[in-house]
Amino acid sequence: MVSKLPVNNLIERWLTPAEEERLLKASPRWLQEIITFAVNTGLRRGEIMNLKWSLVDMKRRTLTILEQKNGCKDTLPINDQAMEVLKARGKVRSLTCDHVFLTKNGTPFAPDNVTSSFNRVRKKARLTDFRFHDLRHTFATRLVQSGVDIYKVQKLMRHKSHQMTQRYAHHYSESLRDGVEVLDRISTILAQSG
Repeated sequence: MVSKLPVNNLIERWLTPAEEERLLKASPRWLQEIITFAVNTGLRRGEIMNLKWSLVDMKRRTLTILEQKNGCKDTLPINDQAMEVLKARGKVRSLTCDHVFLTKNGTPFAPDNVTSSFNRVRKKARLTDFRFHDLRHTFATRLVQSGVDIYKVQKLMRHKSHQMTQRYAHHYSESLRDGVEVLDRISTILAQSG
């Protein structure tokens, strides 16, 4: 019997600021809002499409996710950019449907339609090897690269283990620089005290 080699399905893809700008420029307004919301909340596509106003607390700046992969209910904080998207969506809020993100006809978006529209604008923006789900990687990566500790990122991503969070949060050489620059400060202190 021949054993199979392990599959490396670790994906290290996130948006750079320049790529995000190109993606947003290539997108219609409704998709810009969804992309911006995804990058600033780390929510999965289905969680965004199923988000209801009854689960959003504008005063506390939180949203609650009831049905998720980890089987838990979580209340998450919302940053300013996600709040701006919610405020814009609130101006065109439907009286008959509680969903936050709706089509022009006032019906919830079909997730597959969002994905196909996303793929069209992704190509128009000249982004290769980038999926909608990589917006979630972008959220985690930006947090880690900005110095947010992995435990907070794990909680915001709603992962059960830090190993899963590490699959989403990536560094590049410049975001690691402050780690080695600590040694320069220690060397200076040692030289001054020596």
